[in-house]
Amino acid sequence: LYKAGYKSAHYWCEKEAAEHAISGADVFEHYMKRLSQRGWGFFITEALDLEKGTATVRLENSAFVYQYGKVNRKVDYMFTGWFAGAMDQIAESLGYAVRTKAVQTQCAAEDGCDVGYFEVTPL
Repeated sequence: LYKAGYKSAHYWCEKEAAEHAISGADVFEHYMKRLSQRGWGFFITEALDLEKGTATVRLENSAFVYQYGKVNRKVDYMFTGWFAGAMDQIAESLGYAVRTKAVQTQCAAEDGCDVGYFEVTPL
């Protein structure tokens, strides 16, 4: 799902930026808002540096965690490609050469965790 999510986020951010005449961090925040509105969970950008290609996203109320419950493993992996695809499209639009990857570092389905975390870093 990583590659498909990456491609869809890249395309979506490009089209939405043009449609709403927004750029940079505004596109990333718009994407997080729309993902949240679609019922996947509540996505909060805790850190974002487009030029460096880094971001930290917190996920609350994940639809997958509600489905699986506390299974002591990460269950939100399908979101990772979305964050890298969004970051790369926005960075490209700003003329930055950075390309990124994303990983889930914590999931609310894991024992002792109430929220999920994702990190976007340069390749």
